[in-house]
Amino acid sequence: MPLHDLDLSRIAAPMVNQSDLPFRILVRRYNASLVYTQMLLPERLLNDRDYLDFHTRGLKEDYDSPVVVQLCGNDPDEVVRAARTVVDRADAIGACVDLNLGCPQDAAREGHYGGYLLGQKDWPLVENIVSALAHSLPVPVAAKIRLCQNVANTPELGARLEAAGASWITLHARHVSARRRRQGAADLSHVRALKERVRIPVVSNGNVRTWEDVAANQAVTRADGIMVGETLLANPCLFANVVPDPVNISLEYLEICRDHPDTATIQTIQTHVRHFVDHQCGRRPWFNKFRAALGRCETVDEIERLLRVKVQRWRGLAPLASDEVDDGADEADDDEERDKAAEVEDVMAALNMLQ
Repeated sequence: MPLHDLDLSRIAAPMVNQSDLPFRILVRRYNASLVYTQMLLPERLLNDRDYLDFHTRGLKEDYDSPVVVQLCGNDPDEVVRAARTVVDRADAIGACVDLNLGCPQDAAREGHYGGYLLGQKDWPLVENIVSALAHSLPVPVAAKIRLCQNVANTPELGARLEAAGASWITLHARHVSARRRRQGAADLSHVRALKERVRIPVVSNGNVRTWEDVAANQAVTRADGIMVGETLLANPCLFANVVPDPVNISLEYLEICRDHPDTATIQTIQTHVRHFVDHQCGRRPWFNKFRAALGRCETVDEIERLLRVKVQRWRGLAPLASDEVDDGADEADDDEERDKAAEVEDVMAALNMLQ
């Protein structure tokens, strides 16, 4: 897909174990203009067939196009071979490739990739990787970076990435920190400085918690687009300026998971549902009970029963009927009674210890 056909205005960020296909489909429904896969490891794409199959399911379909496949690494040949493998499996017309130059995790530091390639001594290597990708692939190539340790160098790095062949740059305007995820608020003035230095599009990542923050971010940075990560986990409808009912949006996500089996693990599904419910109900007295019950669920059907019956009752609402869960309603009631009985037993045991 040519760059001019891409809409960079509202982008769902790449997130570890959370940028699964069902979630990408969900945020597209609510006005995300572009989505990313999670950061993928070239070595595993080339040597682990199960890893390759899992992370490329759906990439060839219209419902997941356009999509940006994010890669990491410090070996130009390996990164290019991995990118070719993914692009060959995807619809090249609707796929793009992004080089991760911002990952702050310990694994990235130990493997010397991601945000740990931002030092000037590694700039020639980074330029080589971007150039190799741009000259080897029939799709646009981008780069997602963080601030250089000397922030004044960040626009210069951007200019070098542009010269190497990057089609656009996303700047997460924080420093790399393995110990703290955010390390303070993003300094959006540096996005503005990068935008003024390069001619290619610049996307701003950081400091978006509400729909109003999207416009405020763009006003400060003059960026060509806004990328949002963790806030979308809580509210996947952010780009549509909608705050959804937590149970309804969870059920919608579960339905997508059913439509596209084997594209998200049960752990990933549980985490998404927890985020959806936490966004509005995290301070309710029953939330910890919900988290524990969610953790015990082993199937999508069990998660759906939990949401339709127990969570609705905890919210003071009537259970939601469904053909898929009607047969499990009695089972859910039994679970509720067992939970209550266990709570009574705990109280009685504590009283006995005091006597």
